[in-house]
Amino acid sequence: MRRVIVDYKKLNKDILNLLVKKFPDGYADRDIISFRNHHNEAIEAVEVKTMDTIYLVKISKRLADTMQSFDYETSSVEIPEGVSKDQVGDIEDK
Repeated sequence: MRRVIVDYKKLNKDILNLLVKKFPDGYADRDIISFRNHHNEAIEAVEVKTMDTIYLVKISKRLADTMQSFDYETSSVEIPEGVSKDQVGDIEDK
């Protein structure tokens, strides 16, 4: 199974859809996974899975705001102020 760390800036609507379905009322402390990356920086993330991939989505204030404004039934998302549409896109393997 492939493992992918996804930053908010690289979040696509499919993964956002998975997040909103898994955490319709938002995520709680018990949902947060903490680890250190290869630069020894503390990272907090929430996990969502597909059939072939485990995604760890880094937590940020913007992630919470985006999840709240996301309508997964229409798969549309309002991009928060200060983030361009170009910044929301492909997944980056780490």
